[in-house]
Amino acid sequence: MIFVLFTFFLFGLIVVVFRYSLWRHKYSDILPGNKPKFFDVLGDVKEMLKYKGSISDNCAMHRYAIQVMREATKRFGKKNLFCLWVFYVPFVFLVKAEAVKELLKGNKMNDKSWIYKCLKPLLGSGLIISAGEKWKSRRKLLSPCFHIDILRGYMSIFNEQSQQLVKLFEEETKKDFTYISYPVTLATLEVISGKILRRNGRLIHPAFWIRKREAILGVKIGALDNEQAQYVNALHRITESFMTRMYKFWEWPDFIFRFTKTGRQLKRDVKMFHDYTRSVIQKKKTEYLSGNSENNKGKRKALLDILLEQYLETQELSEEDMMEEVNTFFMAGHDTVSITITWALYIIGLYPEVQAKIHEELDRIFAEDMERPVTYKDFNDLVYLNCVLKEANRLYPTVPMVARQVYEDTSICGHTIPKGATAVVFTYFLHRDEEIFPDPEKFDPNRFLPENYAKIPEYAYIPFSAGPRNCIGQKFAIMEIKVIIASILRKYAIESLDPRDKVLPLMHITLHSSIPIRVRIRARKLHKL
Repeated sequence: MIFVLFTFFLFGLIVVVFRYSLWRHKYSDILPGNKPKFFDVLGDVKEMLKYKGSISDNCAMHRYAIQVMREATKRFGKKNLFCLWVFYVPFVFLVKAEAVKELLKGNKMNDKSWIYKCLKPLLGSGLIISAGEKWKSRRKLLSPCFHIDILRGYMSIFNEQSQQLVKLFEEETKKDFTYISYPVTLATLEVISGKILRRNGRLIHPAFWIRKREAILGVKIGALDNEQAQYVNALHRITESFMTRMYKFWEWPDFIFRFTKTGRQLKRDVKMFHDYTRSVIQKKKTEYLSGNSENNKGKRKALLDILLEQYLETQELSEEDMMEEVNTFFMAGHDTVSITITWALYIIGLYPEVQAKIHEELDRIFAEDMERPVTYKDFNDLVYLNCVLKEANRLYPTVPMVARQVYEDTSICGHTIPKGATAVVFTYFLHRDEEIFPDPEKFDPNRFLPENYAKIPEYAYIPFSAGPRNCIGQKFAIMEIKVIIASILRKYAIESLDPRDKVLPLMHITLHSSIPIRVRIRARKLHKL
């Protein structure tokens, strides 16, 4: 009996493998990429199996995966796209602007890939993950928070936070080096927490010296006491675990992942994240119902005020719906901005001649008063700084990849993408297209001078993604980044201490560095504090 059952099982397995092999053979013949042999179950997984390091060394695994992608892009990049097969699962990588445009521009393939399900325990089905009508309604609901007229009202917040950093950096001038990401991360967390929540009060964290502030969410969380520092560390581990799980394909099934060390840690981190968010929402809800919320009287509404109105007055949202969006903006809002600023300061610190031009531009714009706040009008005059930031974002795009799910056979640039495939735009490699950006590893801000920027094809440069599902908060992020960096460089000169070949990118959800970025901060000679 056992032999008969085993025979039937084996026969069924052979039939399944044969059918999938036949299906894969059909599409591997018409798509650029490696051509797995008919009964080669592994497909391109063999490339990852060549990795000789420890599977517990996440940094080494990330670097190896990037190298595999770099070699594949070099081999097949002329074809607009190529396919890598993970067993029988097709991942189609779009590496040319023309193909990226066809994928992202319309509404046909708006749904995020299944790989984002790894974020669902943290974010639920919020704006990043949601699809269809839910995504459309949430996007419509939240868009008013990021209208340019509303964002101009946050200039005072950006300036105040920037000045706190500027003053506190004075202590850093006495040190041999500073790990720049730490104070920047906490500062941007303060800004995003205020935009979501907004409340009165202040607190200086003894380790990082960052002041309480307000901006996108609406309650001040005060960066950072011990509990809140744990919250930030948990967020970092969560984002790291996402991409690490992608490389460890054997951890894709939830029933396996939840028993791994990373899975158990993720469960604890998500609980901490949600407990904190829940407490913040409850505080804001109490304020709102008592009529003490500043936003009940003011014109500028924080994100949570809009969500509370929908929850309490129209019943269109539940408390869980609010948590989804608050968690989404906490994660996306401060992590992306802090990483962008960190990479920008790092690359500026490597090129003294570039930094000198920025200083010259800032000295000219703020000649009458070097202490005054940055105004919205100043953005038009910060031409060279804008070029530098764009070039930094080309080399180090904060979100290195976006992925879409293909629900039906779809033609892109004459190639048929099969139903069930995941279409991936690796922004990191798209921004290194030699035909668009000659000598792509060279840091050259002049690429983005107005006359040169106009020649860059549409969808060749997409640091905030593109199309209907582009980053809803990109204008907010750009404004915050410019104010913070302009404020810092008015007062200080930055020297980066580690060369680019030592500070390697790691592709988590966002683009982290392989080692903490060290810079030396010194007061500018002409403008000592």
